[in-house]
Amino acid sequence: MNKNAALKKGVLYVIATPIGNLADLSARMRDTMQQVDVLYAEDTRHTGKLCRELGISPLMRSLHDHNETDRVQEVLDRLRAGETLGLVSDAGTPLISDPGYRLVAACHRESIQVSPIPGPSAVITALSVCGLPTDRFGFYGFLPARSVARRELLATVANATATSVFFESKHRLLDSLSDISEVLGVDRRICIARELSKTFETIVQDTAGVLLERVRENANWQKGEFVLVVGGAPAVVAEFSGQVQSLLLAIAREVAPKKAVAIVAEHSGLDKKMLYDWLVEQKNA
Repeated sequence: MNKNAALKKGVLYVIATPIGNLADLSARMRDTMQQVDVLYAEDTRHTGKLCRELGISPLMRSLHDHNETDRVQEVLDRLRAGETLGLVSDAGTPLISDPGYRLVAACHRESIQVSPIPGPSAVITALSVCGLPTDRFGFYGFLPARSVARRELLATVANATATSVFFESKHRLLDSLSDISEVLGVDRRICIARELSKTFETIVQDTAGVLLERVRENANWQKGEFVLVVGGAPAVVAEFSGQVQSLLLAIAREVAPKKAVAIVAEHSGLDKKMLYDWLVEQKNA
């Protein structure tokens, strides 16, 4: 165990901080934040408050979305001069939907060492308790604010079998749940992870349709910060067996397309949306 090892000169330390519960901050995080020559923070006011609570007082400089490009050269010059620097975001692990990518990429181009101080991440925390498959997942940051763009993004993952993770704000939670229900289907399983590690932490998993109604009925669920974990599409291939195709076409000649799809889905276990989309393609061919 390399406990309380001295920091290396000329290294950028990427430091994870708590996502809500201060007790989740490790001794190594605190020591690193205190010992670096300069701590670059997404919001120096926010990080300053954290530092006061920890009883430390590092020299801080801002590095956020609006000034990162201008700050990169300054940071590189400091690192080449042998200074030890730290990078933190407002909460959680930096660069995960937070600033820092340009800086870290520039360090690699210049063969400057970057070292992680691992810790909390809202994405991994939500995945660990979502009750959905986590062997493969995609993270997409915040869902777009506009419904058209949001639906377009959701459409790109509609047939993905891997789990998808999104951030969402309280202002758009209902709209996003509604779009998920419409684009992915009311039966798609999702997990809402609200206020992770905080006092009013809420973690629920159900179908999109059920959770949409539950959130509509409970105003308290529309407050806080959210991670949405969306289950993948059923692990079936679009080119299902010729026997099932023939059966679906035969039934569709006798009943309405949606009824035909429901019958075949019930007996085959195949995804309704996949069957319906295939049937529509055949009718339009």
